[in-house]
Amino acid sequence: MDISASGRLVVRITAADVGKRVSVRQRLDTGDTTGEFTDTVGVLTSWDDGVLVITRRDGESVRIVESSLVAGKVVPAAPARRRGPSASYDELSRVASRAWRPLESERLGDWELRAAAGFTRRANSVLPLGDPGLPLDTALDTVRGWYGERGLPAYLQIATGADGTQELLGAQLAERGWVREVTAELWTGGLAPVADRAEGAAVVLSREADAGWLGRYQRKGVDEVALRVLGSGASVWFASIPGEGEGGAPAAIGRCVVDGRWAGFAAVEVDPALRRRGLAGEVMAALARRALAEGASAAWLQVEADNVGARALYAGMGFGAHHSYHHYREPDGSSGTARH
Repeated sequence: MDISASGRLVVRITAADVGKRVSVRQRLDTGDTTGEFTDTVGVLTSWDDGVLVITRRDGESVRIVESSLVAGKVVPAAPARRRGPSASYDELSRVASRAWRPLESERLGDWELRAAAGFTRRANSVLPLGDPGLPLDTALDTVRGWYGERGLPAYLQIATGADGTQELLGAQLAERGWVREVTAELWTGGLAPVADRAEGAAVVLSREADAGWLGRYQRKGVDEVALRVLGSGASVWFASIPGEGEGGAPAAIGRCVVDGRWAGFAAVEVDPALRRRGLAGEVMAALARRALAEGASAAWLQVEADNVGARALYAGMGFGAHHSYHHYREPDGSSGTARH
């Protein structure tokens, strides 16, 4: 917190700091005369009628009554990572987008409108990396019309928690009734530590997702659209550990896209009866070794906020959260069944 020369806490933020990352301390109204305090760090997304709204790293918004503030200051846009590869949000968002391409896309200024017949929100949402070139309400009307022509609800993919992310746009969407669905995080880590894991079960690598791989994939009823999205990317590899018996689904699978210095992991899935045997790590290690051979050095992956098991696995491999992202659905639109 900001402390004056006299040793007192000072509020050094105003409404003019909307859009900046701030740290504030507020007094809680508990009825206790001793006073309790809580701290909040995030992007100041509004300050109106004596109420501040701060969007935290995880995308949650905190409302704070101005009169409860006891200290506040502007802080650096994002703390520096102490380990793992250094990367900007802009770089990572573009790399992730190239690894999961839609069937069709269209530019709206610096926004990319993406559609793939409803297969996953990532391939059927707007990626807003800058100015749409239109007033916001006009741009949103254009987005709704574009997706409506394709029989799809309109989604915007909004990131939070890093320098250059879109907390302000998320707040503006919420004000307009857009609904936030499915929070996930993009994690990064070094590629070599993943590849250095001891080799165990025989992992089969392929350029295509065969029937066995698809049999283990969690999204059932995969059609031609899904196959095209799964196969998109600069250099795509599919990994399988054969299951027991002929013709059975693999014991574990994974997907990796190599794109320059980055290797992106996805669809790492294990037969529920064979979990906690290290099979997921073996799949990722084999894919990592392939990516290193192609010149990659850094790794990324996406994990949903409520996937406790996957988060523990990736943290044990040295991965850590870079930023969060969320899909905002148009008011009164259909939520569908797609995951992130």
